[in-house]
Amino acid sequence: EKGRDFLGRKYHNTIVLTEMGSASMSHALKNNRGFTLTELLVAMALSGVVMASIGYMYYTQQKSYLVQENLAAAQQNLRSAMYFMERDIRMAGCDPTEKANAGIGTPGADTIAFTSDLNGDGDTADTNESVTYALADNDGDGDNDLERNGNLIAENIDALNFVYLNADSNPTADPGAMRTIQISIVAKTGRADPGYTDTRIYTNQRGQTIWGAQNDHFRRKQLDVTIKLRNVRNP
Repeated sequence: EKGRDFLGRKYHNTIVLTEMGSASMSHALKNNRGFTLTELLVAMALSGVVMASIGYMYYTQQKSYLVQENLAAAQQNLRSAMYFMERDIRMAGCDPTEKANAGIGTPGADTIAFTSDLNGDGDTADTNESVTYALADNDGDGDNDLERNGNLIAENIDALNFVYLNADSNPTADPGAMRTIQISIVAKTGRADPGYTDTRIYTNQRGQTIWGAQNDHFRRKQLDVTIKLRNVRNP
């Protein structure tokens, strides 16, 4: 009986184990069936949305960087231009011997010419003693640049404006009566921004238009200063 029981149990257990093994293999096969086409399409769509978002963020940041870089270059142009003009114009009319007849020449709205006797030798014939600032296409690219005696000082300058004021802060064309000069400069970026349109009208410190609305895609910066003349004589 013992042997029969043992043999019966073994045979019975073998059958149970075989059935359980078959069930486990069937369950494993069902669990390892992979992705359906619908699941793959959904995953691809989600991946596309994520990649598109990353690409858009990169494009936006890159565009912002380029805009700021262009504006910084334009701002640097303005500061460079104004630095040289302020330095020179403050010395306009310097005439320690009172023999050089130094002073401001015929004043212009977009150009200025003046002389100074910087070394005190009684004339204005030495280097840097006769100075003219004006706009011209110095590098032949179709845009105006600021020149000092024909030499390039700053690129991409759209407007240069001078207003000459007397002691009462009224405009004057008399060089001997000038006490201050208001200067306004408008510079544009070197590259256009297709997503931007410049509709601004640029005016000087007295509200007079110096550069109209261009309705183009260039960004612009304006700088205004007032310079007190140190060396002019009383009229």
